Amino acid sequence: MGRLKVGIVFGGSTEEHPVSVKSAQEVAKSLDTEKYEPFWIGITRAGAWRLCAGPGADWEIEGGHPAVLSADRCVHGLLVLEQGRYREIRLDLVLPVLHGRLGEDGAIQGLLELSGIPYVGCDVQSSALCMDKSLTYLVAASVGIATPRFWAVTTGELPDPERLDYPVFVKPARSGSSFGVSRVTRKEDLPGAVDLARAYDSKVLIEEAVPGSEIGCAVLGNGVDLVVGEVDRIALSHGFFKIHQEAEPERGSENSTFIVPADIPAEARARVQQTARAVYRALGCRGLARVDMFLMADGRVVLNEVNTLPGLTSYSRYPRMMAAAGLPLTEVIDQIVRLALPGGVR
Repeated sequence: MGRLKVGIVFGGSTEEHPVSVKSAQEVAKSLDTEKYEPFWIGITRAGAWRLCAGPGADWEIEGGHPAVLSADRCVHGLLVLEQGRYREIRLDLVLPVLHGRLGEDGAIQGLLELSGIPYVGCDVQSSALCMDKSLTYLVAASVGIATPRFWAVTTGELPDPERLDYPVFVKPARSGSSFGVSRVTRKEDLPGAVDLARAYDSKVLIEEAVPGSEIGCAVLGNGVDLVVGEVDRIALSHGFFKIHQEAEPERGSENSTFIVPADIPAEARARVQQTARAVYRALGCRGLARVDMFLMADGRVVLNEVNTLPGLTSYSRYPRMMAAAGLPLTEVIDQIVRLALPGGVR
């Protein structure tokens, strides 16, 4: 049997573009090319799709061939423009390495559903649910999982600042990483924080500050057959945790370090992993996701958010947690590809 033809989509026209490229670079280092024939599909910051040699530092400058992922199921892959004519490349699978808007919200997943090409990760419905933090909380709460108290604010709305218990966090309801997130300790600062969040999404979430340790759990699998990584803990020196906001995140964060495995009691670790599994199933996740939570001093676990296409960079949490559990990124890729193919465990 020949190598699987895998389309790997990366880049994108949103603020998550640089992180996506770094994730793709790490995937390139870990991909077993004896098993997979990769077709690197880079989306430029302007939104142009290019079939390129790989996610190197100069891939946007070097160009590549214009390409589109065809929604025509008879094509089942790419249409690549070469010398004025389109060439078809049939793909066995697509691995999206996209983060945030248009990558984790169901948009690319919808295109792939139309194309009929199997793809790695959550489907349209679970991607959309997990991307919208207010919907994530509503679904999780319906199955008994603790969530922060929150207020969803749409365009033109602003809750009465006098009714809130400070501090609160103000964030875009449907955005990735920590873009547009503010910690507000005074009512006077609330309007400005809402305006900042609205630069990234018309729907804004205001939620109570949860006084617990920030922890996470990597999950892999479909249905009831789930693998969890080691739990991690974010140790803060000051301020609040902001991911992908540093100029050189590879050198570390200015205010946080990741402790993997987390320095928490064994019973708390088991509770965190159990909660992560429950959240993953309740939201209909498949393939992979990272579930972020808070561990309270009394042992309770409170949901923070779910990332359906978590970062895979050299400094990202998901691969670190899986590696600590004995699954290097090469094996993670093997497993998520197997799960996405027809006949994979559902």
